Amino acid sequence: MNAAAHDLLDGLRVDAVVGPTAAGKTALSLELAERLGAEIVSLDSMLVYRGLDIGTAKPSALERARVPHHLIDLVDPPERYDVQRYLDDVAQVVGDLRQRGRRAFFVGGTGFYLKALCHGLFDVPRPDPQLRAALAARAETEGAATLHGELARLDPPSAARIHPNDTRRVQRALEVIEQTGTPLSQLQRQWRDEQGARSDGRPRRLVGLQPAPEVLERRIVDRTRKMLAAGWIEEVRAILASGGFGETSGQALGYPQIQAHLRGELAREDLEPEIAVRTRQFARRQRTWYRHFDDIVWLDPDAPHALERALAVIEP
Repeated sequence: MNAAAHDLLDGLRVDAVVGPTAAGKTALSLELAERLGAEIVSLDSMLVYRGLDIGTAKPSALERARVPHHLIDLVDPPERYDVQRYLDDVAQVVGDLRQRGRRAFFVGGTGFYLKALCHGLFDVPRPDPQLRAALAARAETEGAATLHGELARLDPPSAARIHPNDTRRVQRALEVIEQTGTPLSQLQRQWRDEQGARSDGRPRRLVGLQPAPEVLERRIVDRTRKMLAAGWIEEVRAILASGGFGETSGQALGYPQIQAHLRGELAREDLEPEIAVRTRQFARRQRTWYRHFDDIVWLDPDAPHALERALAVIEP
């Protein structure tokens, strides 16, 4: 994050609704934002992409007319968008809202973005396109297992944390080593130590939505079915025809499976259950990220008086 952006975020209190995918964040956050007189700032790494609408459950035009939303539809799918850029963009939005006397209200499920917003980022260089291309070429010719084995030799903690098939994160960890001469896990550990010595980050009021497990399971299955019926496959086909996906947008939940279907590698009848399984796995990973925050107040969005209870957390 550049110095100007850091200054704009100075004094920010992070008021947010977070939670796993399909937990009901959009519906509750619209009511909260109206009651608070706030504008919603997306806390989602995939809503920045134009055209990724159905599969990301992007707020509709009616919902965005009801409450202004920010950091949605910023870039085209082939473009890279990362957390450093997100923080710079957040700073510009916060500065604008302050000038207009409006309140920022963060909503989304990207735990890494929430952590960066509250605590900042440890200092690593931006991705090097040439180095990244070389690592991608090696993954293609030598195989993902070879690169993961190299990471295990150079940075065992990162290799233990990153799945061998997660080539994007394996390559990024190797890229950081090449750029800095220091393992990514060591940089992260130093950053955590420094943050712990300084403070617990920016002040915040965090509401987490956590439906009953069987309810979330049902929502995931129902939403997957509705998204496919709403034209999700056609959405992916249109993106592929107009420039395709980049390395980041291509990781959006469900989109790789639909691309596999369009290539003839996954039958239509297998698509819905496969995406639902991947969504459940993703929801578990989201909950793991939220363990970084022991001050999230978890609510069942379907419980009586959920809105009033959320307001009681956010308003003080």
